[in-house]
Amino acid sequence: MKMRQSLSEWERAFVQEATLDRSRRDSLRRAAEQRTLKREVERRHKRGSLRFAMLVLTLIATAAIVTIVMFRTLYLLLG
Repeated sequence: MKMRQSLSEWERAFVQEATLDRSRRDSLRRAAEQRTLKREVERRHKRGSLRFAMLVLTLIATAAIVTIVMFRTLYLLLG
C-alpha cells in the first residue's frame, strides 16, 4: 500500500512539474514573439523615418536646382 501511495505521489509530482514546464515554455515563446514583433516595428519605423528624410532632402534639392536653372535661363534670355 505504501509503495502504491509513493508511486501515485511521484506521478502527481511528475504531472505537476510537466504542467509547470509546459506553461514556462509557452510563456517564454510568447515573450520571444513579442520581442520579435517589437523589433520589427522599431525597424519599420526607423526605415520610414529615413525614407521621409530622403524624400524631404530630394524635394529641397529639386526646388533649389529648378530655381537656379530658371534664373540662369532668365538671365540668358534677358541678358
